[in-house]
Amino acid sequence: MTVLDIAEVAQRAGVPASTLRFYEEKGLITSSGRRGLRRQYDPGVLERLALIALGRAAGFSLDEIGLMFTPEGEPRIDRRMLTDKAEELDRRIRELGALRDSLRHAAACPAPRHLECPTFRGLLDAAASGGVTAPGKRVPPR
Repeated sequence: MTVLDIAEVAQRAGVPASTLRFYEEKGLITSSGRRGLRRQYDPGVLERLALIALGRAAGFSLDEIGLMFTPEGEPRIDRRMLTDKAEELDRRIRELGALRDSLRHAAACPAPRHLECPTFRGLLDAAASGGVTAPGKRVPPR
């Protein structure tokens, strides 16, 4: 059976070895043993790491990603969870589009000062009420 050294897995997956060790601590991946002090992995870990990377890119937390695998390490992806995340992304895309449009307007606005621009004032009001958040931040519904 072919095994991959931690350095090879890190290089192929495009993540540092420290990330692999962290994922192992979190139970997301499992090493198949050691050669000396170096962890060894089955080649299937690369597919699992690709699924983790895809989940991270979609905005899932590592805990949520952990729920997407059986205790044996097989993918078990909840379709409802995917649908909910897609809807969350749709909401975020709409929010970001409105924010982008407001910023473009503020950049080209003929008002003498930004605070005199009704569009910019609306953007400030939204930010003050928690309606504008940094990417990755979740605001509880009001």
